[in-house]
Amino acid sequence: MSERKVLNKYFPPDFDPALIPRRKQPKNSQQVVRLMAPFSMRCNTCGEYIYKGKKFNARKETVDGEDYYGIKIFRFYIKCTLCSAEITFKTDPKNTDYSAEHGASRNFEPWREEQAVEEEDRLAKLEEEENNPMKVLENRTVDSKREMDILDALQDIRARNARNERVGQSVDLSEKLDVEEIETEEDRERKRQDEEDEKLVREVFSKITVPAGVSGSQPSESSSGSEEAAPTVVTLKRKADGAEPDLKSLLPESTRALIAQKSLGQPPVKRKKLDLKGSLGIKIKGRAVTKTAV
Repeated sequence: MSERKVLNKYFPPDFDPALIPRRKQPKNSQQVVRLMAPFSMRCNTCGEYIYKGKKFNARKETVDGEDYYGIKIFRFYIKCTLCSAEITFKTDPKNTDYSAEHGASRNFEPWREEQAVEEEDRLAKLEEEENNPMKVLENRTVDSKREMDILDALQDIRARNARNERVGQSVDLSEKLDVEEIETEEDRERKRQDEEDEKLVREVFSKITVPAGVSGSQPSESSSGSEEAAPTVVTLKRKADGAEPDLKSLLPESTRALIAQKSLGQPPVKRKKLDLKGSLGIKIKGRAVTKTAV
């Protein structure tokens, strides 16, 4: 499928452009072009504002008898968007801009006025210096004085910035030292609190040595049977009032009974064995078991 808006046309091999007759047109004919408003303007007929960039279908023509160093000047015709009044403006190659001609007035643009005033002052100053040598000397003196003032102000600004930078560095250094001191004080306070906690723990908890066999567990028999069990270290918690509890009160009942028996020197009580054979009528012969009637 071919393109919709192609610019290339087919020319047959036997095409001869000299055979095409020249079209006769008027010398200053107008062309229809599509453009945007080059500046904001106001219609003189209805007062409608036309902003910059508004699109129009305009008519374009060359201005007769006007040019700028051989550059042609063009005129454009547009219509107001509200009242359809005709508005014209021209190109201005001297200022690389456009100028309103008829039907509308250009909105005020202060920066353009300032540029025009500055340009006029500069031209007037050059013209005055050409005719008056003393004025040239005065202008040079004023310019040199202005330059010296600017250099002095610049030097002051540089000195102020350097002073502020030194002050900032000193402030940063002092802040760093303050932070280190604060951290040192925090470390000292933390260490002091740790020492107090450790001291409190030592006061509350204490370790004592318990003789072998007192804790209730039977000592482990060695292979030779002559070694004695090592003493056991027990950690006791003190009471809040500081009074140390009795060791025997912390032991279980069985352990306290065993300690009392060892201290009295009495042999342990032996349990009496029950004669279950005679009471139940059971006779044991070797591995065979028989039951007799009672």
